[in-house]
Amino acid sequence: MPQSILIIDPETDFLEWADRHLSNPQVKVHTAGTAEDGLKKYLAEKPDLVITEFHLKPVNGIEILKRIRQADPNAMVVLSTGFPPTNAVIEAMKLGAFDFLRKETLPFDLRPLVESALKSREAQRVSESVPEASFDLGDSVMIGRSQAMQSVFKIIGRVSRSEAAVMITGESGCGKEVVARAVQRYSLRSNKPFVAINCAAIPESLLESELFGHEKGAFTGATAMRVGRFEQCDGGTLFLDEIGEMPMHVQTKILRVLQEGEFSRVGGNETLKTDVRIIAATNRNLEKEVEVGRFREDLFYRLNVVRVHLPPLRERPEDIPLLARFFVDRLAKKRNNPRLRLSEDAYALMESYNWPGNVRELENTIQRATVLANTDVLTSRDIPLGLGIAPRPETTANPSALTNESAIAHLLDAAITLNESALPWIERLLAEEALRRENQDHSSAARRLGLKPAAFKKLLGPEV
Repeated sequence: MPQSILIIDPETDFLEWADRHLSNPQVKVHTAGTAEDGLKKYLAEKPDLVITEFHLKPVNGIEILKRIRQADPNAMVVLSTGFPPTNAVIEAMKLGAFDFLRKETLPFDLRPLVESALKSREAQRVSESVPEASFDLGDSVMIGRSQAMQSVFKIIGRVSRSEAAVMITGESGCGKEVVARAVQRYSLRSNKPFVAINCAAIPESLLESELFGHEKGAFTGATAMRVGRFEQCDGGTLFLDEIGEMPMHVQTKILRVLQEGEFSRVGGNETLKTDVRIIAATNRNLEKEVEVGRFREDLFYRLNVVRVHLPPLRERPEDIPLLARFFVDRLAKKRNNPRLRLSEDAYALMESYNWPGNVRELENTIQRATVLANTDVLTSRDIPLGLGIAPRPETTANPSALTNESAIAHLLDAAITLNESALPWIERLLAEEALRRENQDHSSAARRLGLKPAAFKKLLGPEV
């Protein structure tokens, strides 16, 4: 029996192309130019797959998806548009959309996607519908038109329908906590606590107490009973950042929580129950950590149920202007300065840079630029780049092979390009980066830069 597809789109040329492209003896194509006509044809024809444009009026693609899924919780719906908004992609996937495509990819992706969707329709089983909810990402920086980020948004939407543990991987500064907060915000635990812990920032001797709490007298300095994070966010979501830094004895207790939903405070005998969804993140290769015995294999598989990989910013340069504009607009709003903006040459400069610190570095760069600039229009001369980092890999084959001499030349060029007042800022950045690489150990960071502790402390400034 032939299967059928309904395509809803206001562009006649696209409808004609899609009809020719997809019609065959096994597939019948129906088309509609408006949301109203499309919904009527859906109820009349009950097609196996619906492909709808997102930007429709007065009913957009999300509303069409909702209405179709209300009529049939197993309906297969694909949305498409030129540049899908981040919130729309996540919301669509959360509501059960099969996919959300950029229109420019349809000549290449449409037929394989239709074949996959129709096969899934044939083998589809009845599943529970998901309660509808709408959340705004607000001030977060989950922004991206790149295919890589669109994939991340889709995974967030899908995983929000489950209670599965999530592992977020990616380089430092990519926004792993932002992803964790988005998963929580779009989940059924959205009205419950979200607690974030950086396992690398807490000394090993205190991490166990931080997570599980302790009884009075459990150790020197434990003058009172303390409630840990697992108790504080019961029913909510616990985000364990840099979990690769977690010591083995704490890993064992985390595994027990995942398996049994119970734990004991440090120094206590009472068994406590907790219902917590764990989202973990790391910039390490945990598979290798498991191989060398630094991370428990059983815990790794418990945490790695759904993996979300965040690509570095250098691999999605098309997102750099969007993020830069977002940060500038946010600063302009905070400072009540609607004239604050970036020039074209500033955008071009930022798109040519490697961004080793990823989104976090871009945000900090925009903040510094607004502080150092003399006008409301930020030009390329106002963007404080040039910290000894190579351009993107396509222009430098091996960025890690930079010599000390070339790095120093980049720094000198940066100081000259900016102004004399930028030199203390560059020195402080170097000191902060050394601290980061040495896990906040001031002595090791000073040695890394070849400085005495007093001189290193001076670089950091009076507020540290």
